[in-house]
Amino acid sequence: MAGVFSDDIAIDLGTVNTLVHVVGRGVILDEPSAVAVRTIGGVREVLAVGLRAKAMLGRTPENIELIRPLRDGVIADFVATEEMLRQFIKRAKSKFGFLRPRILICVPASATPVERRAVYETAVSSGSRRVYLVEEPVAAAIGAGMPVDEPRGSMVTDIGGGTTDIAVLSLGGVLQARSLRCAGNAFDEAIIRYVRRRHQLLIGEANAERIKIEAGTAIAGGGGRDVDIHIRGRDLRKGRPKSIVLTPADIAEALDQPIDDVTDFIQRSLEDLPPDIAADICEKGICLTGGGAMIDGLDKEFERRVGVQFTVPDSPMHCVIRGSATILEELDQRQHLLLTP
Repeated sequence: MAGVFSDDIAIDLGTVNTLVHVVGRGVILDEPSAVAVRTIGGVREVLAVGLRAKAMLGRTPENIELIRPLRDGVIADFVATEEMLRQFIKRAKSKFGFLRPRILICVPASATPVERRAVYETAVSSGSRRVYLVEEPVAAAIGAGMPVDEPRGSMVTDIGGGTTDIAVLSLGGVLQARSLRCAGNAFDEAIIRYVRRRHQLLIGEANAERIKIEAGTAIAGGGGRDVDIHIRGRDLRKGRPKSIVLTPADIAEALDQPIDDVTDFIQRSLEDLPPDIAADICEKGICLTGGGAMIDGLDKEFERRVGVQFTVPDSPMHCVIRGSATILEELDQRQHLLLTP
């Protein structure tokens, strides 16, 4: 009866975006992981979460602060995260689901027991009946449709906002899961540093993210995305506004270092696998998911550097949430994939 009068909710709690999937209704929320807080007399008051909060970025008065409550995929501000989850869950619940929902939340593969417990306690406090945890890359592999139940190795690399997660699965179980705290945010910071160093121009996080989304490419030469992008910022030498044009070669050069860091991470993961599993992956290739997978030519650049084929599924940003929803629907068969909070 509890299943009839409550909603089962899967949440991809990301550093940059949070996605909410309600079983039977699909993904109903895809909003920034952001909270706007106003402080008056030492008392904090939440003004907005999600899209409404992000719209305030760089435009708030002194007493209003825009908080990213998660850092590198784990909770940095418990109160803000709890309020954000509470509002998202409230908006996700149907009018017939008057009982508290069951919730499955993804965490980075490298999350410590303390960090897992923090996510668990926050979800419980935000109004859920039961809380389950699963590693992000495991959910990504299932959401990408990889044959994780077959007796051969399957490897997924999920590039999110705060972390790059890798999982290797076989026979429905996890052989390896690890994280690197270098992902989408590191790409944004690399663009900011490059523009500052090469053009003496100061741009903000929102501008860097726009550059990455609209013109991000990993291929410096021909064959990549051919889009020049105009950006405006503050000239560090003269202190006045200045406009420049970035070419695909500029952006590929800016992203070279974080891409190199992720490449080393993938190579180390391959080296640590048993020979038979490594052979399976070299034969089948590696699945690339997450928002970072949408950078033009990134899969080809990884192929060139690692020497293994990379494939990008349809809608790579939704692989984690799709996999989470599948685990929640098949909870009896997937219990072994859940983490202990």
